Amino acid sequence: MARSLDGLLLAPVADQAPGQVGTRTRFAYHEEDGVVWAEYAGGDVVRGRLVGTRAGDRLDFRYVQLGTDGGTSSGHCVSTVVDLPDGRVRLEETWEWESREGSGTSVVEEITAHED
Repeated sequence: MARSLDGLLLAPVADQAPGQVGTRTRFAYHEEDGVVWAEYAGGDVVRGRLVGTRAGDRLDFRYVQLGTDGGTSSGHCVSTVVDLPDGRVRLEETWEWESREGSGTSVVEEITAHED
């Protein structure tokens, strides 16, 4: 199993559609006893939260966010936790909106303090 996500800062490797998570978004992850949660913000996201579970290298969570346009959105995501050769963590994600149309895939990777 990949290492714990607790205390890690992650960022997307590419921008999604306008009004969504992008490379300027930062996710602060927490993990305890199979429960994962994170706060996120940046770019087109004013504030976001996610909460769910981890079983092995699989995350299953729901997310909700407030955009800079004042709109709220929510959805579901399943991620695979991958250990990168340089020791950082990557999440390979498959997500779908539940509050509106749309779905896709994304990748977020651990960033270090000097990268932020």
